[in-house]
Amino acid sequence: MSESIQGVSVGDTATFEKTVSEQDIVDFARVTGDEQPLHLDDAYAATTRFKRRIAHGMLSAGFISAALGIKLAPQATVVYLNQSLRFLRPVFPGDTITAHLEVTALDMERGFVTCSTECSNQDGASVLTGEATVLLDART
Repeated sequence: MSESIQGVSVGDTATFEKTVSEQDIVDFARVTGDEQPLHLDDAYAATTRFKRRIAHGMLSAGFISAALGIKLAPQATVVYLNQSLRFLRPVFPGDTITAHLEVTALDMERGFVTCSTECSNQDGASVLTGEATVLLDART
């Protein structure tokens, strides 16, 4: 029998998909305070290398959090411990982003689960990659 923490084993995967709306970008800016014009101002964004507005990078990273928190181990309490991120491509309003993670390691003693993480767009192109570590506890 393979080792698992709260039913999660090495090789398990989880995904979360969301189409990024204009409202998502506005809401993320409001909640975080990151009101950089690249995200909110069409005229300004047209003068940048991207030629149009882009979503906040951390918005896509949040989709990894959703995959970890509600898809990987829905029966467990998931506590984020660490996340590395490498941003590869911009995300534009209307893009559909899929967060995908795969369990790569377990720390049985501490209840830690390590996952490779990636977000890709509707064309299958990676927009970010990284690695996450979470703590899994039983729900009480």
